[in-house]
Amino acid sequence: MDHAAPDALIDERSLSKLKWRCRRGLLENDLFIERFFQKHESSLTVFQAEGLRQLMELSDNDLMDLLLRRKEPEGELDRPDVQEVLGLLRTPSSTNPKKS
Repeated sequence: MDHAAPDALIDERSLSKLKWRCRRGLLENDLFIERFFQKHESSLTVFQAEGLRQLMELSDNDLMDLLLRRKEPEGELDRPDVQEVLGLLRTPSSTNPKKS
């Protein structure tokens, strides 16, 4: 566990470990996570990293339900760091707007 201030940026070693931890078995989850790292990797804080670690404890299906807003975090998962990262994960990419 990192003992840095919550708003401190995550260091390279911790980022590398976190990226490895975020590898998922479900492609759809990987796509959300890949987009998240593309947008937020350089500004990821210790606080956000801990929220992401908590989400990675979930099964692939439970994580997908949260990412697709089928469910909201409950119980021990309903915490500010998880809510913040989940919001970032759910945010659609502005560089690839969906057209009908």
